Amino acid sequence: MASLKDIRGRIASVKNVRKITRAMEMISAARLRRAEQRIEHLRPYADAIRRMTARASHAAENIPNLPILQEKDEVRTVGILLITGDRGLAGPFNSQIVRAGNRRAGELRADGKEILWYAVGRRGVSSLEFRQLDLDASWTGFTDRPAFADARAVADGLTAAYVDGKVDRVEVIYNGYISPIRQEVREETLLPLQQADVIADEEEEEGEEERAEHARSLWIYEPDPEEILARLVPDYVEISIYRALLESTASEHGARMSAMRNASDNAGELIDDLTLAANRQRQAEITQEIMEVVAGAEGLR
Repeated sequence: MASLKDIRGRIASVKNVRKITRAMEMISAARLRRAEQRIEHLRPYADAIRRMTARASHAAENIPNLPILQEKDEVRTVGILLITGDRGLAGPFNSQIVRAGNRRAGELRADGKEILWYAVGRRGVSSLEFRQLDLDASWTGFTDRPAFADARAVADGLTAAYVDGKVDRVEVIYNGYISPIRQEVREETLLPLQQADVIADEEEEEGEEERAEHARSLWIYEPDPEEILARLVPDYVEISIYRALLESTASEHGARMSAMRNASDNAGELIDDLTLAANRQRQAEITQEIMEVVAGAEGLR
């Protein structure tokens, strides 16, 4: 049985750990609020550019002859982008993205397709390298506060891989932010745009023919829709990556805040249990001392 000194030492250690987890929880809460504000500011712009791109694609008589808009005749290689964090201590935040990527890769391999991996965040990079998977490119060091320049660098790398024929389709897997205690894994097709949500969204809201007539009657394009679409497509890819990065950042801070709160609560429960054990040990030692004193007194009679 542990001595009273050992138990008190464990109590002091757990209290120090609880101080650290509480501090990390407060830091994550502050960063989460800033991340939520960035998402709120970006979402209207991202939705607007998505709708504008969809309307321009419907209004265009001919899709511009851009390499990024050319859909491959056969999909042989699929690029999967995993968006994770640079740090851990965030519960299942990183591991669930890696699991989702492996599950999606298994489905694609079952269809006879090859996989080329891309990763954002040190946790995703280290997980793929540990599994000795083919990592074509990675981006790290900015997941706590991603800038638009970071999203542009990622978008440029993925676009170049698609245009150069390394991959025939690009999919992105990331944590979508819903609330501080809830994040969901999202899997989206980024390229080609014909398979992404941008082309289908408007058709889901209204009939295809009605939507085309509606767009032509209410929108006047200057210059022509083809040229506008050519300018919008690169911006759409970049803003899609940027939105995924911000959603992932907010999800990471929310997951870490929840994980640290749970750790603090568990530390408190452990401190209570150790305090109870210390009191019992102290009581046992006092009882033993009293018995020794009584036994000594009896021996003197």
